[in-house]
Amino acid sequence: MSGLVDFRNIVAGRTVEPRDWFESIDPYTTTPWARIPRDGAEQVDAAVGAASIAFRKGEWAELTPSKRGLLLHRFADLLAERAGALAAIETRDNGKLLVEARAQLRYMPEWFRYFGGLADKIEGRMLPIDKPGMVAFTRREPLGVVAAILPWNSPLQLLSWKLAPLLAAGNTVVIKPSEHASASTLAFVELFEAAGFPPGVVNTVTGLPDEAGAALVAHKDIAKIAFTGGEAGGIAIYQAAAAALKPVTLELGGKSANIIFADANLDSAVNGVVAGIFAAAGQTCVAGSRLLVQRPVHDALVERIAALAAPARLGDPSDLATQVGPIATEAQWSRVNNYVDIARAEGAELVLGGASPDRAGWFVAPTVLTGVNNGMRIAREEVFGPVLSVIPFDDEEEAFELANDSPYGLAAGLWTTDMARTFRGAERLQAGTLWVNSYRAVSYMAPFGGYKRSGLGRENGQEAIEAYLQTKTVLIDPDARVANPFSIR
Repeated sequence: MSGLVDFRNIVAGRTVEPRDWFESIDPYTTTPWARIPRDGAEQVDAAVGAASIAFRKGEWAELTPSKRGLLLHRFADLLAERAGALAAIETRDNGKLLVEARAQLRYMPEWFRYFGGLADKIEGRMLPIDKPGMVAFTRREPLGVVAAILPWNSPLQLLSWKLAPLLAAGNTVVIKPSEHASASTLAFVELFEAAGFPPGVVNTVTGLPDEAGAALVAHKDIAKIAFTGGEAGGIAIYQAAAAALKPVTLELGGKSANIIFADANLDSAVNGVVAGIFAAAGQTCVAGSRLLVQRPVHDALVERIAALAAPARLGDPSDLATQVGPIATEAQWSRVNNYVDIARAEGAELVLGGASPDRAGWFVAPTVLTGVNNGMRIAREEVFGPVLSVIPFDDEEEAFELANDSPYGLAAGLWTTDMARTFRGAERLQAGTLWVNSYRAVSYMAPFGGYKRSGLGRENGQEAIEAYLQTKTVLIDPDARVANPFSIR
């Protein structure tokens, strides 16, 4: 195994030797570059056990909320120092452009600072109870051990969206990254010990979904599951969680509509369309893969989008001049190419791209399809690649109907200079996030999640910390009066 970098899991504050290994493939070179532990039920049980002990007793359990917040701030400082190195690992592991990985990592400490500030703002309240002589109040308490299960496209960003609020609330965690992109998560988690977190608060397991993943979801001591990934995986987790009555947060797929009206600033709209679908090689859950364009500007807009995307530089994702990197896995690369073939067979017209470039690596060139209608598979199913489907519309009513005619509802874009239309869109569009004259902007302050089959619950913002808390009601009778033991009081 000469030349491969070994990564190890951390359980109870210590690195652990794996029972077995599997290889991580660099999607740019398509060759192995690292070895990742292949865990099973035994390793999962050890990680959950460590997290359970840390939650129930010891330093973390006794830590004041203010001290928890200070630990999160300390972690944020260390993360800022290590941002460049972690970005380089993620780029090597999943092919994300280094320029984007660096931008995400530099912004990521703000999640831990924001939720660190909320850690000691978690409050119960006194209740104006109708029982004479009684005192009633609520407590807001952590859930316990959370399973955080990650995808391969932006593992560290999506991990931070989960970790920061769940730790601020006082929970402990077992993290299961995707088998296709585990390395950056294992390097990231090393910083918690350096920041002073007690052993067992943050633990990791790695491996295949039907081995480590299934064992983690089914473990009796997991109190909640937070998952970001594909719809099929989300459904399987939801079913398993339901059997044990465990709460979930699920951020799943999307088929987001990016809607351009004729009155829009078309220069900005063209840039927004390209950013929404071709950035990150289309491997984002919010990708604006359905472009709805008002007919008077349809042809001119398609021409401008193709002209901007055609010369995009494909290549080494660690080269800061590269604009489109590789698809993260060979299976996903085949899936994207297959969807282009399906679209053409259904009658879509190829304006740009449509074939993998003649070069090494799992690349798909920016692809634009016209002649698409909302009933085609290319318009209804998530591709997760740099493939844009263009659908014309006549008026506002049709645009909003087309946008909502989807099983998904993660995000939408609206490009217009009509302020009244903006507010009508905000009311009518069925999406968890609506960008107006912008696209693909996120914030630790702004809740994020989906409608319909795009998931359950919200990450980011104050709503996120609520998802990792439960309410206890306390009723006290200072005089200990029990007038009739056979009747409710």
